[in-house]
Amino acid sequence: MEFLVGAGGWAYFQVPGKHPLIAYSEVFSFVEVNSTFYEYPTLRAVEGWRRLVPPDFTFSVRCHQDLTHHIGLRPTEEAYAVMEKMKAYCHALKAPFLVLETPKTHSYTPQDINAARSFLASISTDGLQLVWEYRAPQTPQISRLMLDYGIIQSVDLSLQKPPENTELVYSRIFGKGKHNLYQFTDQELAEIEQNATANPKIKKAAVSFHGARMYNDAARSQTHIRTGKFLPATGYFGVDSAKSVLREDTEFPLGKAELMADQGWKVIDLSADKRVHLSEVLNRIPNRTYQNVEDVVAALEANQ
Repeated sequence: MEFLVGAGGWAYFQVPGKHPLIAYSEVFSFVEVNSTFYEYPTLRAVEGWRRLVPPDFTFSVRCHQDLTHHIGLRPTEEAYAVMEKMKAYCHALKAPFLVLETPKTHSYTPQDINAARSFLASISTDGLQLVWEYRAPQTPQISRLMLDYGIIQSVDLSLQKPPENTELVYSRIFGKGKHNLYQFTDQELAEIEQNATANPKIKKAAVSFHGARMYNDAARSQTHIRTGKFLPATGYFGVDSAKSVLREDTEFPLGKAELMADQGWKVIDLSADKRVHLSEVLNRIPNRTYQNVEDVVAALEANQ
């Protein structure tokens, strides 16, 4: 099967002397464009993105929030205008996917579903695959709507398996933490891959990481899919690995509980072939207030 792995945007993929998208495309062959959810870039700018990447690079476009959060999937002039802009972006990028993401707070009523049916029945997707991340609790009516119009349900493969009887899997992965603060261990990344390939009918999976460590997670997952091996999460091992991630952004003083909540979601390398969440080793240190990184490191060394 074809397995596309990438992240939500390239803006933070910084390499000195290189455009972020060029640098990103040298590592990954798939990206979900995140900025189109917040703004309407010029078509000229979007066409420029396509020219920066190799011919076999795959874009996915996230639909603007005007349609998904404000107007709704309704047969109105405003909705059609947004859809036409999104289709133009997809065409310019040769993007096969347009991703709709509706709020967790918006459960579609029967009236909403009827309006969505009218909207979807009156547009042409021109071969574009619609993907819908329906964040409210899934209902049989929503599942039926997606099935009737050939829409792929986006799922977070770190939390659930894809729908049955589908040949295409699309996943937006955020993880198990709060505010996207989560990083995946080797075992968790392997579980994501297993969920993506659980059904033998699946021919293609597109996975877009969106957490705080999305580039690291995506690179490690991609390497494992290609080689069967996981890359290290840091450049160090054991206590030195913990020290390296604590130095990034920890603000002291912190109690043990605060330290675990603030930093425990990160992944460290215990050894060359074993990675764990930092919380696993922080759990061993005494329950007191820590003044700086060296204070925590000393406690870790004393309680290995």
